[in-house]
Amino acid sequence: MSVIKGARERARIEVTAAIKEEARRQLAAEGAVRLSLRSVARELGMASSALYRYFPSRDDLLTALIIDAYDAIGAVAEQAEADTEHAAPADRWIAVCRAARDWAVRHPHEYALIYGSPVPGYSAPQDTVTPASRVALALVRVVRDAHRTGRLGPPQGRPLAAPVRADAGRLAAEIAPDLPIAAIAALVAAWAQVFGIVSFEVFGQFNRVVEARGPFFDQSAAALAAQVGLVPSAAADTGSATPRSADAAPGDTPGPYCR
Repeated sequence: MSVIKGARERARIEVTAAIKEEARRQLAAEGAVRLSLRSVARELGMASSALYRYFPSRDDLLTALIIDAYDAIGAVAEQAEADTEHAAPADRWIAVCRAARDWAVRHPHEYALIYGSPVPGYSAPQDTVTPASRVALALVRVVRDAHRTGRLGPPQGRPLAAPVRADAGRLAAEIAPDLPIAAIAALVAAWAQVFGIVSFEVFGQFNRVVEARGPFFDQSAAALAAQVGLVPSAAADTGSATPRSADAAPGDTPGPYCR
């Protein structure tokens, strides 16, 4: 019985992977709004009723794809953090940001699913929260390590307004009670700016504006590190700290979402 059960489980894993792969192909071709279980089943030569045993609804399939995408970008960010464990804090920050950016450039449609326009009628369940936090928490760990070792300076900018301080205090209590509240506020702002820059690139907003997109991103990530209080190392200033981001196509090439 255990052999039969194992074979069935392997078959289920394989079919699930095939469904997701076809769904990703359709996302790239048609977008999330037009994704349907019937079209996926038709392309795989399955009856719709058979596919429903794997994903009861389109939203269940979307959720699985969203979790996979968050886990994928989170995994590369965490690997970059681990690989630079003994580097200067600013270099570690840049490496984590760079890993997320490079993944997004290589997987634009999956990136669009998690950081693009919301899918009408879809509401992400709680299951997506932990995977969605992985990149941000990798950046938090870099800043916490810098603070623990005395290499975190004061963040740039004006003193926090009372409502901002309240939000940052709540977040600090939840994720990093050892960090100064001002550092938490700067982290949130920098995290949003990192993904804003990535989104501009992936969605074609840099076309005919920025051509050297990899070096531009590294420069921006270094500036955001300083904004948080991570002082650039001498190696980072000379460009020898870590390999640069993979560069994208020339700036006059439309992005996958540029119309």
